[in-house]
Amino acid sequence: MPHISDFCDYLQHQKRYSLHTVTAYQKDLEQFQQFLLLEFETESFKDVSASFIRSWIVKLIEEGISPRTINRKISSLKSFYKHLLKNKLVDKNPLLKVITPKTSKRLPVFVGENEINNLFENIKYDDDYEGKRDQLILELFYATGTRLSELIELKLDSIDFNNSTIKVLGKRNKERLIPIGKNLTTLIKEYIKEREKLTPKNSYFFLTKIGKKLYPKLVYSIVNSYLSQVTTVSKKSPHVLRHTFATHMLNNGADLNTIKEILGHANLSATQVYTHNTIEKLKNIHKQAHPKA
Repeated sequence: MPHISDFCDYLQHQKRYSLHTVTAYQKDLEQFQQFLLLEFETESFKDVSASFIRSWIVKLIEEGISPRTINRKISSLKSFYKHLLKNKLVDKNPLLKVITPKTSKRLPVFVGENEINNLFENIKYDDDYEGKRDQLILELFYATGTRLSELIELKLDSIDFNNSTIKVLGKRNKERLIPIGKNLTTLIKEYIKEREKLTPKNSYFFLTKIGKKLYPKLVYSIVNSYLSQVTTVSKKSPHVLRHTFATHMLNNGADLNTIKEILGHANLSATQVYTHNTIEKLKNIHKQAHPKA
């Protein structure tokens, strides 16, 4: 599958996409090529017509794949065919005649402020390295709105105590500075004291108890475990804490542009989704408070 591997190399080394994103593209494209082989006995992207892609969409729908996921797969295919056309590896784009499934707007899941207060004020964390690390991970996600991949990639020199900021390496290797408050600064210093006792030494900020770089599954497990003690929301992931950070900031008067910069969104439309949660909150308050609501 040289075309797919060449495209993935292009995404990683020229477009500077994260490894996670590149892997998602690769899986989508390999899945489509497998479908071509099984259904149409071809692996050539030159042979693909709009009807082939429509057949794939129908198959995905029959398998119970959500419209949102299907659209993501089609988006992968669109980017791939643009690349093929640009490099003259195909002479037509079959996706121009393909209509993608409609998706319903999904509001970000977030944790309530009372539940967050409970998480940080009433939950007891072990007074050892892992306890201090786990508490700081939760606090950092909620206080800065960082992504899981960004937290894992933090280095020791990412923290600037003099300017009370943390340097985050976001999507496409874009750096941004996020302010950190006194409480978070104190927790960071306490964590670093415990971290210094670990061997071997490692430049990554968050480590396992044997001194190795954290991995996504472990961080997800930590967040899920603690959130399960304070909330019944459907999802209990690091990204839910990112959503919670943005929603609480907006509810407490922060402007969208500030939230956009802290989250590292490329454009404001990505941040505006959080206004829907605020509107829903206003509707609920109105229903409860207004005598004729």
